[in-house]
Amino acid sequence: MAHPADEAAARPQEDAGIASSRPPERFRPVRSWSLDSVTDLSRVRRELLEEITAPHAAPQDVLGRVPENMVLVASELATNALQHGRPPTVLSLLADDLDYLLDVCDADLETTPVIAGERPSGAGGFGLLIAHRLSQEVGWYTTDETKHVWATFPAQR
Repeated sequence: MAHPADEAAARPQEDAGIASSRPPERFRPVRSWSLDSVTDLSRVRRELLEEITAPHAAPQDVLGRVPENMVLVASELATNALQHGRPPTVLSLLADDLDYLLDVCDADLETTPVIAGERPSGAGGFGLLIAHRLSQEVGWYTTDETKHVWATFPAQR
């Protein structure tokens, strides 16, 4: 277990941007979900977990905590998009033989995603920090119509 002082030192003191970059192009689409509100999250979390742990996907015993971490990160990124972005919000799952990629997009081209800095308990704003800690890589980019925030996870341990 980490010492509280070590955890505090690992958190940025101020909000900080994340790298603006496109994900690797090797991923193929698996499934997408459109979300209209936070009430859609329960269904999407369940369906994402089913997709990751389906017989045609990597077996859950090989994945360890990856499915749980992916569902948490997907929920956090989608919540950010629903609360701070502009509709439509779309969560996409992509994969290759080695990794999974979660991509959440919305139509807010003006806001830059930031990792929350030092905040009091209960103040919120830690979704990107959670994504940064639980995934292999996190990034974001824009197209002419959408802003994308993405994270990668191992498909096998």
